[in-house]
Amino acid sequence: MRGLVKFSIFPILLYGAGLVWFMNSLPGPAGAEKTDGIVVLTGGEGRVARGFELIERGAADRLLISGVASVVRPQELAARYDVPMETIRCCVDLGRAATDTRTNGQEIAEWVQRRRLRSIRVVTNDWHMPRARKEIGWRLGSTTRIVPDAVHSERTFKQLFVEYNKYLISPFGEELGLE
Repeated sequence: MRGLVKFSIFPILLYGAGLVWFMNSLPGPAGAEKTDGIVVLTGGEGRVARGFELIERGAADRLLISGVASVVRPQELAARYDVPMETIRCCVDLGRAATDTRTNGQEIAEWVQRRRLRSIRVVTNDWHMPRARKEIGWRLGSTTRIVPDAVHSERTFKQLFVEYNKYLISPFGEELGLE
């Protein structure tokens, strides 16, 4: 009986240690290095603004905003983020197919392959970056360098707990029908 107790607590301790690691190892903003493209995953505060800031300062030549609602027009983005329409026309692609992190990965991979990019800067919130990077990386393979550029966000324990669990099960997400 005693051996059974030791064995059954080990997975719980391992899970808890992983959660602590996850919460304490969230990435921050990337440095000034230039990449071939920038991808922004919609859905969190500060993400799109960070993408526009990066494209305007020349961190890359192209920007994909993945997961844009079909009702959003380029002119509305320009006005909301105070970005010249010229920048939007020349350098910004709006991805409208993605509805979750998994489909963001697919949309981004297709965009990268179509444009033959060798490096991308991924912009999303700090708590979302590990899973987003994993989903994108699976679809791109090792031929494209991914530079994480995390936007700091206020977060709750519940949010981190849920995201950690999504991170753990992400290899099975499609089969399970999860976002």
